[in-house]
Amino acid sequence: MAADKKNIEKTVRSWVWIFIGCTIMAAGFVYFINPYNIVPGGVYGASIVLHNLFPSLQVGTFGYMLDIPLMIISVLVLGGKLGGRTIAAALTTPFIMNALSKMAYPSQDALEKLDPAQLLGGILDLSDHLLLTTVFGAVLIGIGCGIVIRNQATTGGSDIVAMIIQKYIGIPFSRGIFLVDGMVVCFGLVVIGFGVGSAKDVTTPSLHLMLYSLISIFITSRVLAFTINGAKNDKLIFIISDNKMEMLRQYILKDLDRSATYMESTGLYSGAEKQILMVVLSNKEATKLKVKIQEEDPRAFVIVTDAYDAFGEGWKQLPTSAADIQPE
Repeated sequence: MAADKKNIEKTVRSWVWIFIGCTIMAAGFVYFINPYNIVPGGVYGASIVLHNLFPSLQVGTFGYMLDIPLMIISVLVLGGKLGGRTIAAALTTPFIMNALSKMAYPSQDALEKLDPAQLLGGILDLSDHLLLTTVFGAVLIGIGCGIVIRNQATTGGSDIVAMIIQKYIGIPFSRGIFLVDGMVVCFGLVVIGFGVGSAKDVTTPSLHLMLYSLISIFITSRVLAFTINGAKNDKLIFIISDNKMEMLRQYILKDLDRSATYMESTGLYSGAEKQILMVVLSNKEATKLKVKIQEEDPRAFVIVTDAYDAFGEGWKQLPTSAADIQPE
């Protein structure tokens, strides 16, 4: 009974976080990306382009139009459980985006033009600071998308395409996002020049908007990976010593509450017997261990390198299938 209650709470909490992630993502688009015609790839990048051509339809509405076929693919290819959450997230995001847009602009004309001078009464007009709005928008989109994905859903669009690429080709998720979105931006520039800018427009020509768009894609992909997986600052340490390293072994086991691998070896030049400890620690724990090594065995040879991923007890679980998200 207690286990069932815990599972229900976990499921409810997961759904709440999905909707929070959708809201954060929508806010990034509405307040920082859409008004400046920055095209961060994917479904909503394409929707921004289409809104410039058909301003009576909002960006979120085009999101619905483009997401429905991809949601069907998600259900068929990625599985029913993920598909159900993806459908909810993909339907929620454009709804929130349209709602925030209507609240942000004072009139229908301003809404159709997505005029940044009238966004929230003009207090958030960053027309002269496009790099700033690009960074803020990309960070919010990355955080929102990452929260959604951590709770076993996607927001549709390039998320779905990137997950399919990861499943069948093996390209990590965030790189798949960068690849797909980069192609969307370049295609948009070639076909319609984003619908804005020209050779006479020296303030925000299409080429400049393309560069801002690529910056937003890169930042989004890095923030997305960080949100999903956290900072990768774990360290792999090899300690090679002439001694038995008993004090270090006890320090790792008791003080750091970690385990390690102990190996006996032979020095290639001296032929003397050596002992090796191999251990994976967090960056903070690695700093403590280096101090302890200096105290106990200052002549030890120590190698410290980044541990890209660590799986097992006390660390992450191994992926259960090739479709598991690998953000890096």
